[in-house]
Amino acid sequence: MNVMINALSARLGGGQTYLRNVLDRTPERNDLCIYILCDDSLRLPPGRSNIHRVKPRWPTKQPLSRTIWEYLWLPGLLRRLDIDVLFCPGGLLSRWLPVPCKTITMFQNMLPFVPSLHARYSWSWARLRLWILAKILLGSIQRADHAIFISEHGRQVIEGLTPTPLKGTSVIYHGLGERFKTSDRKDMNPPVVAAGNEYLAYVSIFDYYKNQVEVVRAFDLVKRSRPTREKLLLVGPDHSPYSALVRREIRDLGLDGDVVVTGSVPYEDLPDLYAHAKLNVFASDCENCPNVMLEAMGSGRPLLASAKPPMPEFGGDAVLYFDPSNPEDIAAKILEVIDDPQRQRQLGALAAERAENFSWRETTRQTWAVIEALHRL
Repeated sequence: MNVMINALSARLGGGQTYLRNVLDRTPERNDLCIYILCDDSLRLPPGRSNIHRVKPRWPTKQPLSRTIWEYLWLPGLLRRLDIDVLFCPGGLLSRWLPVPCKTITMFQNMLPFVPSLHARYSWSWARLRLWILAKILLGSIQRADHAIFISEHGRQVIEGLTPTPLKGTSVIYHGLGERFKTSDRKDMNPPVVAAGNEYLAYVSIFDYYKNQVEVVRAFDLVKRSRPTREKLLLVGPDHSPYSALVRREIRDLGLDGDVVVTGSVPYEDLPDLYAHAKLNVFASDCENCPNVMLEAMGSGRPLLASAKPPMPEFGGDAVLYFDPSNPEDIAAKILEVIDDPQRQRQLGALAAERAENFSWRETTRQTWAVIEALHRL
């Protein structure tokens, strides 16, 4: 069986994490040849004779030029390599593909399919891009022979938008790496960004739907309710226009020094950061598979999270939920736990137990089972 994985759009973040973990756990077999369409930014498993990198000569960093290449040259490449199954984890699927080639699509980003959140971006390129992405992704999912969803919530939303039933679907959750399952480890180092302070941690990119402004306002209410020695760490890339709004809110509330915008933290340092947090917070309005939430659960520290779907699908009864648009509710949930060590231990133990349900090995097994079943049709 010859399989091509189109990873041209997996240039950073969750897309690369997904592919690295799945490919590292894919067994080496003589009857399986895997071609990865990608540039050099994606690390492939070393020493694997059946995994091959394919790099287009055409520039593919920009979405428009990448789309042109996929429409004009990808079909010929599939025929030349005699590809049986094309897997597009980035969600975009060309219209003109060889008939014998079966297709699987998967998408990471739910935001294009939640128009109620688009108004936060006013009339801008970002808002237009979301509208375009929704149209293109939905068309790709409808054309695919099989669509892998990474949450039941994602499947329900898409099936509600399609006028006819999809050809084939499955739900396969992302896994959680063993490095993040740290609840029983004693060798975790306090993160440098905490500067020796106790802290609450919110790890996320800065964007309107991530609600960092609401979390800052909630922290201000907490400080007004009790003497608060803890810091709030907002961890993640902070170069977006929204991050300027967050910084202004911190300044206007007089929280400089109490709320720390750390910027990006190396991925390998995140387990330590989650493990030493007094509380972890996740306040997103919109997710498909909330990887940060899974990572925080693995630390065995208490997690307070948004009640919006699909968060309860992943956290179950191991997480304390709040309305992410309501600073008063976020503050109330923080105050419920922050001074109660017994409640912290209870929530932490439940979170660590729940995190054991998520395994990259199982994600890989289920993914290849779908690919092989489609190939046999």
